[in-house]
Amino acid sequence: MDEELHERVRDVIASIPPGKVSTYGDIAAAAGAPSPRLVGRILAEDGQDVPWHRVLRANGTPAPHLVHRQLELLRTEGVLAEGQRVDLRRYRWQAQ
Repeated sequence: MDEELHERVRDVIASIPPGKVSTYGDIAAAAGAPSPRLVGRILAEDGQDVPWHRVLRANGTPAPHLVHRQLELLRTEGVLAEGQRVDLRRYRWQAQ
């Protein structure tokens, strides 16, 4: 993966405002990444300093190993979940 794509993905994630969420697929599309899985890989390897908790799976749920921490961080920003699912119609943000 090239460094420019890596930084574009991080920039898109950094631009998600508090109180909003986006999906791995939304981020991939906005950054020109070939797949949502690549976005997940970038977050896993280099996502500590961007608002990783605002990125969800396409069905509005966090990754299973992050669910409690991610929903807790989102809740502090006013993003509420029903069970473990965030209503994307209400909270979704998409890059312009």
